Amino acid sequence: MLESRWVQRWVALVFAMVALGLLAPTALAAGPKAGAARVGSAPPAQKLQLVFPLKANLAGLERFASAVTTVGSPQYGDFEPIAVLARRFGASTTTRGGVLRYLARQGASRVRIDATGLFADATMTVSLAQRLFATSLARYEGARQTRFVAPSSPARVPAALRGAVTGVVGLDTDPLVATGRSMVARTAHFTHTTAEVGSDQQGPSGYGLRTGHATGCAGALGQRGFDPNQYLTAYDYAPLQAAGVTGQGERVALIEIDGFRYQDLRSFAKCFLLAVPAINGYGVGLKRPLAPGGETTLDLEVLDATAPGLKAIDVYESQARASDVLLSLTAPLQNRGHVPEVISASLGVCEPSLELAIGRSGVRTAEGALALAAASGISITASSGDAGSSACVGSTGPLDGLADSYPASSPYVTGVGGTNVTLNSANQILTQPVWNDAPYNPSAGGGGSSALFLRPSYQKGFVSSNRRGVPDVSMLADVLPGYNIYCTARGDCINSQNSNPWVPVGGTSAASPLFAGGIALVDETLREHGKQNLGLANPLLYKLDRGDAATHVISDVVTGGNDLGAYLSGGNRKPLGCCTAGPGYDLASGLGSVDLAKFALLATATQPAIAQVGISLPRQRPLARHHVLAKLTCSRRCIVEALGVIAIPGARSIRLSSSMHLLLGKGRRTVQLDLSGADRGRLRRGLRAHKLIYATVAGAIVDSGGNVERLSRGHRLRITG
Repeated sequence: MLESRWVQRWVALVFAMVALGLLAPTALAAGPKAGAARVGSAPPAQKLQLVFPLKANLAGLERFASAVTTVGSPQYGDFEPIAVLARRFGASTTTRGGVLRYLARQGASRVRIDATGLFADATMTVSLAQRLFATSLARYEGARQTRFVAPSSPARVPAALRGAVTGVVGLDTDPLVATGRSMVARTAHFTHTTAEVGSDQQGPSGYGLRTGHATGCAGALGQRGFDPNQYLTAYDYAPLQAAGVTGQGERVALIEIDGFRYQDLRSFAKCFLLAVPAINGYGVGLKRPLAPGGETTLDLEVLDATAPGLKAIDVYESQARASDVLLSLTAPLQNRGHVPEVISASLGVCEPSLELAIGRSGVRTAEGALALAAASGISITASSGDAGSSACVGSTGPLDGLADSYPASSPYVTGVGGTNVTLNSANQILTQPVWNDAPYNPSAGGGGSSALFLRPSYQKGFVSSNRRGVPDVSMLADVLPGYNIYCTARGDCINSQNSNPWVPVGGTSAASPLFAGGIALVDETLREHGKQNLGLANPLLYKLDRGDAATHVISDVVTGGNDLGAYLSGGNRKPLGCCTAGPGYDLASGLGSVDLAKFALLATATQPAIAQVGISLPRQRPLARHHVLAKLTCSRRCIVEALGVIAIPGARSIRLSSSMHLLLGKGRRTVQLDLSGADRGRLRRGLRAHKLIYATVAGAIVDSGGNVERLSRGHRLRITG
């Protein structure tokens, strides 16, 4: 079942965060690995990839992120480029230089500071790591006969790095995720009929066969799960797609710890007559792509159904080792030219485990990357989990105790919870109870009250306590009927119990990319109307729900709950006391489900306008100066760059761009578009052949990732020598 994969992904992040915090700034790793057998010393020449969280101005970053994402704030929408934020709030130049010099002098290789300014990473041998961190590294054999390296005694930060780094990740190379079980949901124990769904709050929300009217190929129609036309209509994506809004110009990133088979996505798209966006795979600490898995396949196919016209889907794959998982969380923020507008992650860890492992200061370090994304205008969605209000998971399933889930509980993330739906013949929602399949299958949509984070300002009036409430919204997640996907991944999808590549699956892991794709459609709509992209969606969602219930942007979920306490093995067999859906916001379903077409319409009326950009070209000699100069102006605060094309008759054009610049108020900036040596050679040859050569240069308003939001008229400049 999908929730088994979700549990494993959450366990992976638990261990990643444990490795990140490491108890205290100087105490890094505990001793021998519990449950693992030592089989010898670690090979001295084996290389380790290590990540070092840096001391940074996290408080200032969080204040800025809150200001630019709060509706009604004077700074609302004044996002800044990641490079600018990294300079303002990342580690100081002194700290960065000191860490780089120290690690390089000690013999580490590939030493660098990442683009966020929050982390350093380096590669070093086992021998060097043992010397620097005053520990011995040994080889261990764990469950499933896996071999890995880990400290056999406590490790300590070198004195030269104290006060500059807060920990180290990567001394332990234990793979943190096992091969997943089948994601195919069993129906044998589920006896509820369609008519009973939503009427019995104590029974399971799952039911056997889908309701509504499905369309697609025979393979998909032969399964019981919902097809794209159904969930896209149910949540009102369909009107946007019918109007041609399919994600054009938008980029979405997925954070994954397994791989995918491109042909599976093609087969899914062919069945439902979908286009397939460009798919870019990025290996984080990998030499080759990961084996296909059900989780990435699910995320890609749901996202493709939602936004088939995306400019690109970037898939960041990493192993489940601590250092790799951490790097994958920040990788989309530093992929120059490919920074996404939206990130979807189905990773998480229960808050008690997080706090015990790394303390409050460690939690703030993990929050830094999320705050930086919000401050730069990037939307992040995360699944709230499949363990109900008991988010901590053991070897036999959810543990008997209330807990919330991170990063869905982060104030800078839209936490997506889970429901089920019954549909009428027009695929409109009739009922949508909270997903809860106890007692037969103890799984439910995650949600509860955060133990780590105070209530953000946008939840005031919605959450009665002073703690952050999760989720923010909820979407289809129940495994019964589930989503139909096409998946040939061995183990997850094709196995001894299932030979059909069309499989129905579920989980909040599906709900997160579904909503992430919806945000991409909203962003496209905003850009077409000259408005800024959404960024952190939460403040606007809560404002719209508070301001006018008659708009029906939010559909309230009022039945069901996510309390699994009475059905947890090894527990007290008593309800945990949270959480039940009811009128208005609740900790089982958040605000409710979102009508995407109405959300896009009201966001267009609310979001700030994109600034106007102007350009002029002074008299100049580009060949002599090795660049083209352009003067850019903005009507108000903006992020701007110049884009140019030099047309050489009978030859390939030369494309140019300047760097991005932040202009404050009605600013003016002279920028340069550099000409390479090869460019200059081509121009000289063209001029010697007496060709008329012109450069056309335009000003561009861009978002913090460099994605163009508005262009000025082009201005021409003759290249004469």
